Amino acid sequence: MNHGSPDFQFLGLWFNAANLLMITVASLIVFLIAVFATRRLAMKPTGMQNFLEWVLDFVKGIINSTMDWRDGGRFHVLGLTLIMYIFVSNMLGLPFALVVNEKLWWKSPTADPMITLTLAVMILGLTHYYGVKLRGPKAYGGTFFSPMKFLFPLKIIEEFANTLTLGLRLYGNIYAGELLLSLLAAGLAHQGALGLIAAAPLTLVWQAFSIFVGTIQAYIFTMLTMVYMSHKVSSDH
Repeated sequence: MNHGSPDFQFLGLWFNAANLLMITVASLIVFLIAVFATRRLAMKPTGMQNFLEWVLDFVKGIINSTMDWRDGGRFHVLGLTLIMYIFVSNMLGLPFALVVNEKLWWKSPTADPMITLTLAVMILGLTHYYGVKLRGPKAYGGTFFSPMKFLFPLKIIEEFANTLTLGLRLYGNIYAGELLLSLLAAGLAHQGALGLIAAAPLTLVWQAFSIFVGTIQAYIFTMLTMVYMSHKVSSDH
């Protein structure tokens, strides 16, 4: 994982081409899943439609566990998009890593802190937007001084802490998984045929564990998004 990133400059700003590539790939995969799952809708779902409806029900359960459906129903599509996009992103770097001229091109986009922190900032921004939209500027602004005015600085710190933990938790888990896989692969390359045979089961076990971790992290990110959203839009919080 000690490879450089394929950076380039455009209009005075620096961009990571690998991040742009992997974000596009992840978005395209999620889009194709949605298209194939909904192109032939049936009363008795099968195949991809059945899978997508299961995910919809799963996300609905997450929302219902954090807030009333009258408040949370509008976030159903947001939750579906998040859990599918993050899951796909977490999986992309597990099969292999592509390095060209010492530049890492193929990886999980969520193994980069800039991606996960950007997602976290977007989510926290959405929570404030819907808080103002659904409760009104005055009522929502008052929540930062409730129940006591001197808690305002602590609530501001909490907002920054929520953003950091939401993004860094996802990044840390996915990056650690890919780092260990790359170390195992490097070790296999220097051990010859016998080393390859001996270490292959360990690699497969770690890949299976990484799939589990990636799935759990997609769930946790979506769950925490709905928790933070419920704190902003529900009047009983």
